[in-house]
Amino acid sequence: MRPTLEGRLLSPDPLTYRAAGVDITAGDEAVRRIARLAASTHRPEVLGGVGAFAAFCRIPAGYREPVLVSSTDGVGTKLKIAFLADRHDTVGIDLVAMGVNDLLVHGAEPLYFLDYLAVNRVDPSRIEAIVSGIAAGCRDAGCALVGGETAEMGDFYAPGEYDLAGFAVGVVERSGIVTGAEVEPGDRVLGLAASGLHSNGYTLARKVLLERLGLGINAPMPGASRTVADELLTPTRIYVKPVLSLLQAVPVLAMAHITGGGITENLPRVLPEGARAVIDRSAWSVPPVFRVIQEAGQVDEVEMRRTFNMGLGYLLVVRPRDAAPAAAHLRAAGEQVFEVGEIRAGARGVEYV
Repeated sequence: MRPTLEGRLLSPDPLTYRAAGVDITAGDEAVRRIARLAASTHRPEVLGGVGAFAAFCRIPAGYREPVLVSSTDGVGTKLKIAFLADRHDTVGIDLVAMGVNDLLVHGAEPLYFLDYLAVNRVDPSRIEAIVSGIAAGCRDAGCALVGGETAEMGDFYAPGEYDLAGFAVGVVERSGIVTGAEVEPGDRVLGLAASGLHSNGYTLARKVLLERLGLGINAPMPGASRTVADELLTPTRIYVKPVLSLLQAVPVLAMAHITGGGITENLPRVLPEGARAVIDRSAWSVPPVFRVIQEAGQVDEVEMRRTFNMGLGYLLVVRPRDAAPAAAHLRAAGEQVFEVGEIRAGARGVEYV
């Protein structure tokens, strides 16, 4: 030992950043792997590649008065399921979906995406798995993964854990922004099927399934032919391509991405004053996972509807004459579509019948 500042004794062994908890070499390897994945999402508007201090992207040709639209979100406690199952290749899809589906609500075409990944320790293979999901989501949405940030914070996150945030930017013609302002009584509400819980309500879902029912992550899911992990890690559905196609074919008055808050809180966000959505609960079949959670947790129906999507991940409002053509167009694009309600005069909100 040797004397040092203020008479304290310190070990003679030199410290490195790696010994302190940050491995720059592993970070460099992770970046090398990410570059290949990002390249798979390339759009012609993107200038340069991964590695610069910032990303550059031109506005696509053909817009007369382009408006940039942006959104940010995360995956939430769904990540806890990924940690338990040690499966990390799907949560990146959720990350992209939460951002690009929000852009889509206003008619915007997703243009590019960035991610922020904070980890306990840089494990290049795990980071590659996470970013492979982000790249898959970007390809599904048609946007470019132009960059991101990986932060190694061993004294902040528990071993094996990480957090994700995403930033999506899209573009829309100013005259084509979908605002909901033209919605009026008599209009119809169409619902697109969700792929599962998407990325919301997982704190309650884990409480019921893993704690109250005591299910293991690889146990059979009650009422389903797959495991708890398979059910809960099903990625959020990305609605971008079919809905953008629909916008070219049929007038759409309003749209809502059904995330935290369910239909109850998300649909009113795009309705004008004096427009009330009346939703027919019998118009679609609620997937079994929601009924298992409700029954095992003794969760009130109102609480279920304001926590989960209940099987509908995206809603659209159209004129009565356009409901059938819109539904046909979306079904041809591979979506499950239900006419789930109508707009009536009344206080802005949602009523279930």
